[in-house]
Amino acid sequence: MNKYRKITIIIGIILGIVVVGLVLFYSLKPPQTEAGRFVINLNTSEEEIINQLQSEGYLRGWLRSPTVFKFSLSLFGWHDKIEPGAYRISKKMFPWTIANILVEFPYQKWVILPEGLREEQMAEILQDELEWTDHEKEQFLLYSKEGYSFPDTYLLNLDYTGYEVGKRLKDRFNEKVADLFKQAEEQNILNDSLIVLASLIQREAANDEQMPLIAGIIWNRWLKGMKFEIDATLQYVLGEPDNWWKVVKPEDKQIDSPYNTYLYQGRPPEPICNPGLVAIKAIIHPEESDYLYYLHDSKGQIYPAETYEKHKENIEKYLK
Repeated sequence: MNKYRKITIIIGIILGIVVVGLVLFYSLKPPQTEAGRFVINLNTSEEEIINQLQSEGYLRGWLRSPTVFKFSLSLFGWHDKIEPGAYRISKKMFPWTIANILVEFPYQKWVILPEGLREEQMAEILQDELEWTDHEKEQFLLYSKEGYSFPDTYLLNLDYTGYEVGKRLKDRFNEKVADLFKQAEEQNILNDSLIVLASLIQREAANDEQMPLIAGIIWNRWLKGMKFEIDATLQYVLGEPDNWWKVVKPEDKQIDSPYNTYLYQGRPPEPICNPGLVAIKAIIHPEESDYLYYLHDSKGQIYPAETYEKHKENIEKYLK
């Protein structure tokens, strides 16, 4: 074997041993000396993370180079193991220490809470992402209020309590909806009614574009004293873990509940989910029409109708 190749192999082995030792040492308690906040956004590739580390000054010089960082990822099988979130790292740390922290020690995680979820669904996602105990989950549910936890993408501390997350979501709601409450007031729409109706729209529409049309139909029915007859309100009553939005059966329409809009006139007493801004805006600015009925086909296409006879024709044509 070539003498220089032997030397290269020996140096590689020594470097590997040193790196392994240092990573094992720091993994017990990652150093926080002059640590700064390093945020990895969603959908960031490994190469983009390395470029970000380099541009922000965490990887510089030959011993703290991107090459050594990549070597550390390969040595420990850490490729594609770095998750989006926030981390505490220092520019004095070696690349293998930074790599170890980015793989093992986030202090914040991104949590995506889509529109149209009920509080229990939000609590399930939060418990899974933040590794909550059942106590923290219950604390969130006790503090939060259906309809007023704003659906969004959040960067949350792993040590946040259920109360703290509930407050964060409620604060975001107040921030985002404050101006819409003013617009609603100008049209004599009460805040509670606004959010309740928006929650119906959020669950009923197949997409954002349909929301103003459905909002207009619901307003038309309410102003004419007609029952809403919306399946989503019954689904809210029927929901249970692992199946929060059940398919409504004909016999379900006889359930005695204030949320049963087949039995009771007007809006439900409370929201049935947490709506987004588009649904809320649709209630304030509905599409004007003479439609009183609507249905969706299997592809989510909406078919409105002005009369019940036309609605029955649509049922025969698109649902049978």
